[in-house]
Amino acid sequence: MPGNRTRLVRGVRARLAAAGAGEEGSSPVEFVLVGTLLTVLTLGVLQFGLAVYVRNVVHDAAVEGAYHAALADTSLDEGADRTREIVTRTVGADYAADVSVRETTELGHPSVEVRVATTLPLVGLLGSPRSMEVTAHAPIESFD
Repeated sequence: MPGNRTRLVRGVRARLAAAGAGEEGSSPVEFVLVGTLLTVLTLGVLQFGLAVYVRNVVHDAAVEGAYHAALADTSLDEGADRTREIVTRTVGADYAADVSVRETTELGHPSVEVRVATTLPLVGLLGSPRSMEVTAHAPIESFD
């Protein structure tokens, strides 16, 4: 009986060794696995870059709007309009929906604050609305 068991174990080991020895057909599987991983990684990096670009555009528009609204011969509404115009021209009107401008003394002197709440792009330009907020300040100019 012990001889049969030894032969059975040797036979199973031989079959396992024969099955694992051939690597035929593994290249296409490896290509698909590695290709999928690299594609997802590349798309993630591109999406992150797009999100940073949108954030920078919206922030720069808020800064431009704040400086425009802080001029002595302009109103706060003109600063908001300027911000909306820049954001609409660069990334789209959906990103310029919530722009608020107010006067503040938060920085220790009279200044203008422009706040833009916009969409954070998660898949392409689609994302959750009002999930990203940027704020810009500019000192108020006067003729005094």
